[in-house]
Amino acid sequence: MPSHLSADRPAAQPPGRGSVDALISQTRRLKGDVDAVRRDAEGEESDHPRGRWQRALYDLALHQLNDLDEHLAQLRDGPLPTASAKPPAPAPGSLLSRVGSAEWNLLTDEASWSGELYHILGRDPDAPPLTLDELPSVVLDEDRPKLTAMVTDCLVDARPIDGEFRIARRDGDVRTVHMMGEPVLDADGSTASMWAVLRDVSELRRSQRVVSETRDSLHDQRQAARTEHRLAVELQEAVLPPWRGSLRLPQRGPGALDVATHQLPASTATLIGGDWYDALELTDGETLLGVGDLTGHGVGVTSNMTMLLGAVRGMAMAGARPGELMALLNQLLDATVQPALGSAVCCRYRPATRTLVWAQAGHPAPLLFRDGTGRALSAPDGVLLGATSSASYGQAEETLEVGDLLLLHTDGLVPGHTGTAAAALLLDLAPRLAGNRTAEDCVRTVVQEFGESAREDNACVLVAKVMS
Repeated sequence: MPSHLSADRPAAQPPGRGSVDALISQTRRLKGDVDAVRRDAEGEESDHPRGRWQRALYDLALHQLNDLDEHLAQLRDGPLPTASAKPPAPAPGSLLSRVGSAEWNLLTDEASWSGELYHILGRDPDAPPLTLDELPSVVLDEDRPKLTAMVTDCLVDARPIDGEFRIARRDGDVRTVHMMGEPVLDADGSTASMWAVLRDVSELRRSQRVVSETRDSLHDQRQAARTEHRLAVELQEAVLPPWRGSLRLPQRGPGALDVATHQLPASTATLIGGDWYDALELTDGETLLGVGDLTGHGVGVTSNMTMLLGAVRGMAMAGARPGELMALLNQLLDATVQPALGSAVCCRYRPATRTLVWAQAGHPAPLLFRDGTGRALSAPDGVLLGATSSASYGQAEETLEVGDLLLLHTDGLVPGHTGTAAAALLLDLAPRLAGNRTAEDCVRTVVQEFGESAREDNACVLVAKVMS
């Protein structure tokens, strides 16, 4: 096969063997480092789009480094043998099986191919090489204009060839081939022949497509997460009480409660949970106080919370007592299309007698602060909502006094603590809460103490102070 040299350009001198060996060593060290990082990352977010995207990038980097390693080895060891040398069949998947060369003599219309090119194009090694006129016969119809344009530019305008096209092999396999070449000029400056190096880049392009697809999947997943987060926030804002600051309940008459609430978000802003709170003046003059939480996060949980809170309000307005209300909520959650577990505390406050009637479903008991000390109310029986369809819920009563402070909260209010441990830390605030004049001041004290710490989940707090 003729040398791939233009008449007006001297042959390039090969690099020294030692310098190429140094490059090969550096490449192999880098391959080892990338492979080690890839192994360390295996198992992390394996089913998440981000994890798939990262693995695809590692695979693409290793694929390219493997090719670089074999390119440098070929550079060190010298040019590939020509077809006339009858080289042994290259190992499948090796670089030698994916890089071939060809030259087409325009004066004699003869073609000369390396053995590797036969392998790439899936041609019989004993068959004559395809001429330039015949070459498009193995190219996919939609890519033939691209090949024709490249060859024409090379032969007519002496432009280098650098482009890709897809070929259909006789075994039905479709491969992507990258072709680079130049015209070979005679002494008069006319194009005498055209040489080219053709490389099977099918696996490389497949790896790049995987990276692109996983990147798009990650983008779509993030976009979906942002949309879901926005919907969850909008649902939450639509159903939770809109008032800020303190609220007097009932608005007229004796025995008023001063009520204030606050919701604390999770440290990860994308997590919107099913925490809820409510304070509502009922038609019989009593006041509904409640907090609760549904397990999970996202728009589905927020949707269930919306349904649950609407049911709480409707049943309380209809006169359901707290224990009965809990039993009905349990049946409602058990019958939903998307089963859920939840906890809740619901109270009815009777201002004329300052009587608090309450029930709970697997939820922290209300905390009662009086005269600078505090205690948790003794909880009546009650399991998590949605845990069993036949659950029954008890009720408890507590008589309050003027100046008493009632604190309701969801799990997660005290980061890193739940149950009795969280209640103990909240009760330690009793001396400070005793000095607060309004329910809003009390909420501010709680938030100052626990609101700055990182929390894994949303939480809310409701404070009601007996004013008269």
